[in-house]
Amino acid sequence: MKKPIIPALALTILQNTASAAPGTATGPTAFALTAVIARHSPAVRAFDKRVIARLFRGNISHNTKIFVDADSVVCRITDVDITSRSCDLSFGSRKRTLTGREANELPSTPSEGAAGPSTESVSKLRCTIDPNEIMRKTGGGATCTFNVGP
Repeated sequence: MKKPIIPALALTILQNTASAAPGTATGPTAFALTAVIARHSPAVRAFDKRVIARLFRGNISHNTKIFVDADSVVCRITDVDITSRSCDLSFGSRKRTLTGREANELPSTPSEGAAGPSTESVSKLRCTIDPNEIMRKTGGGATCTFNVGP
């Protein structure tokens, strides 16, 4: 099975939200974010991971909502060494570090005016995928809530 490749849009939701404030993402951004996080979450059943991958390819054949949670997502990027990216995902006591292509699937943008490293983070990430709503093709069916910052 092919892994879905996520375009550069998932964590750009972070830039316009105040620090330690609650945030939300909906529609395509939430869907892309959920697809990446679900692949690495130990709490998401293998069956649900396959359903999300099929949904991402446009194959809709599931009637139950899918929930994807992460305790935190912390991405580091620099505008000096543009090949240096990493994202740390935390799921309870389990941690996963993404580098290379995988880290680029959760892009962050360095802060304006500052050269060097930048860190973007969210905590208490909770995403919901509703295949029935996605099937309606109205732009809904994917929602994520989170706190910006640790």
